[in-house]
Amino acid sequence: MPNTLHFILTHPLGGRRPASALARYVAWQVGSRIKRDHIHPWIEGTRLAVRNGMTGATGNIYCGLHEFTDMAFVIHALRPGDLFLDIGANIGSYTVLASGVCGARSIAFEPDPGTAHNLHRNVTLNDIGRLVTVHETALGATSGQVSFTVGRDTVNRVADPDESETRLVSLSRLDDIPGVLEPTVIKLDVEGYEDQVLAGATRALASKSLLAVETEALDGPIARALENNGLQRRFYDPFARRLLDAAGTHASSNALFVRNEDALARRLADAPRRRIAGIML
Repeated sequence: MPNTLHFILTHPLGGRRPASALARYVAWQVGSRIKRDHIHPWIEGTRLAVRNGMTGATGNIYCGLHEFTDMAFVIHALRPGDLFLDIGANIGSYTVLASGVCGARSIAFEPDPGTAHNLHRNVTLNDIGRLVTVHETALGATSGQVSFTVGRDTVNRVADPDESETRLVSLSRLDDIPGVLEPTVIKLDVEGYEDQVLAGATRALASKSLLAVETEALDGPIARALENNGLQRRFYDPFARRLLDAAGTHASSNALFVRNEDALARRLADAPRRRIAGIML
């Protein structure tokens, strides 16, 4: 509880309307003990199917955007007709934002069968199947199969060699997936397997359409792979809608790399304003 309350009170949206955020927290704590599954009204008429234990999804309930900076960037950057690649889609929060809120096309990747079921559910719930393609495969540098953890709910990942509680899942190269080679924004959150995904994504990264990549893991090889494709590290201020050279006030869960910065900056500035957790953003 202390960690959750700290998250809410220091969140850029939750902290601006703490009474409302805390009321949503209390309502969720009570309601999730009475009923396992809930349909939560979200942004611009979208909804999320959520159950207790889905940490990221419940953060969206409390504060509107669990990963504030990264999700706000996606909302501001995407337009109808764009292509969003959601790599490590989990239950589909980013996919719902990209396709349900922004009207962009999404290709979502989620190899865990249980989590993929929840992803499909959120696609169906928001009636965005015409815009979303789901691939139940892990992505990496090669194609075949890979060991994947089980029993970790939404944080399952490609297993380490010595792990025993695993299952085999499909493994694909991003560049081999139909329709992925003209992305606008890529979100990459694969619990430490990001370098392998990028190794199989050389053509997608080189695409002239690509404006930005958000990656959870960031080390030397990952940064070099992105920089070698003309992408530069930047930081985003969602309230000012500005790309910054150094970290700003609002922390980010993912590292942002951008290309064609002037064009992207115009997109961010011109995006529609949307009401999120009672605040226009």
